[in-house]
Amino acid sequence: MVATLELAGYPFRPKRYQLRDGAAMSYVDEGQGEVVVMVHGNPSWSYLYRDLISALAPQYRCIAPDHIGCGLSDKPQNYPYRLSQHIDNLEALLDHLDVRSCVLVVHDWGGAIGLGWAGRHADRVKGVVVLNTAAFLARRIPLRISLCRMPLLGPLIVRGLNGFAWPATFMAVRRKMQPAVQKGFLYPYDNWQSRVAILRFVQDIPMHPRHPSWETLVAVEQGLFRLVDKPMQICWGGRDFCFNRFFYKEWCRRFPAARARYFPEAGHYVLEDAGEEIIPLVQYFLMSCHD
Repeated sequence: MVATLELAGYPFRPKRYQLRDGAAMSYVDEGQGEVVVMVHGNPSWSYLYRDLISALAPQYRCIAPDHIGCGLSDKPQNYPYRLSQHIDNLEALLDHLDVRSCVLVVHDWGGAIGLGWAGRHADRVKGVVVLNTAAFLARRIPLRISLCRMPLLGPLIVRGLNGFAWPATFMAVRRKMQPAVQKGFLYPYDNWQSRVAILRFVQDIPMHPRHPSWETLVAVEQGLFRLVDKPMQICWGGRDFCFNRFFYKEWCRRFPAARARYFPEAGHYVLEDAGEEIIPLVQYFLMSCHD
């Protein structure tokens, strides 16, 4: 168990689970009752869900892992940082924790990872909360992210200059992030070695069929049909330069029965900008999932 960190809004004592490949995943496991699994993206970590965990833990068991290479998990320098590996790791953790039924909350890469797991285990999914994410192929990629994928320049920007995680603390929000919160988001990513997965996630975006993760994402997308009858709550930040309105509409098209709320002035880190409105929506949604 990791000692309590002195980070704003993060009073938790994360636990660790060692995977078969030897890497250890850190995860928050707070509260008791029906399970809510919160899956983060890049370049965030379980800190993203701190307020949601605190609000839900009195009634629910909240599990929020840090992907390998992220947050407080191990950050091996030579590791298969691919979508398929992250899905396998999540599967191993939830099996270890004996999670047989849960509601998923997914954001950013957490959509492909969490719903990749859900497509394999639809019988264990009670519902899904979707926050500015994708779990299907798209040909669009913002220029600023494309630059971070370039050989030589990408590693310099992302790992050397911290030009992905640090800009996210002001580009992914519309409200100014408080310095203590900014410190929390950046805490695990303070040097070249600790930013390895941030770069690998950027490089792992499959933009053509020859990409190593293309077929994995195809399988994730195909698995969504197993979830069409599951309750879904969509909460979307409308000022997201990456996951823009196209993605929101695509989720609504694929899941027409979903409850959808669009927050036009919220950014990519939608929980930072609209958490006061989203948390009650999630609480109400969870009650309906467990009726």
